[in-house]
Amino acid sequence: MPLHVLNGNVWFPPVDEALPDGLLAIGGDLSAERLLLAYQKGIFPWFDGNIPLWWSPDPRFVLFPDELKISKSMKALLKRNTFGFTVNKAFAEVIKACKETERNEQDGTWITNEVESAYNQLHKMGFAHSAEVWQDGKLSGGLYGVRMGNFFFGESMFSHISNASKYAFIKYVEMLKSEGIELIDCQVYTEHLESLGARMVDRKQFINYLKHL
Repeated sequence: MPLHVLNGNVWFPPVDEALPDGLLAIGGDLSAERLLLAYQKGIFPWFDGNIPLWWSPDPRFVLFPDELKISKSMKALLKRNTFGFTVNKAFAEVIKACKETERNEQDGTWITNEVESAYNQLHKMGFAHSAEVWQDGKLSGGLYGVRMGNFFFGESMFSHISNASKYAFIKYVEMLKSEGIELIDCQVYTEHLESLGARMVDRKQFINYLKHL
């Protein structure tokens, strides 16, 4: 199946036309209109250099808030209120930290300057959100993503101190659950998120959840 090339028009091909690795289309831009349409259709951007790549993998890695797993060690940290926890207090700082954090499993980062600018704009529009944890007044970990309806699409997280990102994730999932969020998109498999309860669902099922939530 040929790879779709996007132009200035805001559109996406059907997700079932994605390649076996989930790559659906290449090109286009990161306008708010295109990004929001992508999330609505179960598509997310990654970058290869300066070229937007649009993905809809099958299966999809997700977390149902009711299935969140909290280890004994994390329960102890939460009980002690080891970190301060906030939401949307430092969005720009969180995405910047996600961009600059070195990751053993990646060569560089997919968060380009264009991505950073686009999601800061989505934040100003009320769609992109961040969760932060603090220690001694310093930002120690956090995550950001996009919230639409009863869905949260996770994008990236970072940690400067051991367990900081996990702490932020658990606190934020608990908050989202209390606010009616029914599904969290984790996109692709990581051992870290699997340990917190995330699992695979097939793309057809994921798209069905999207339509209802």
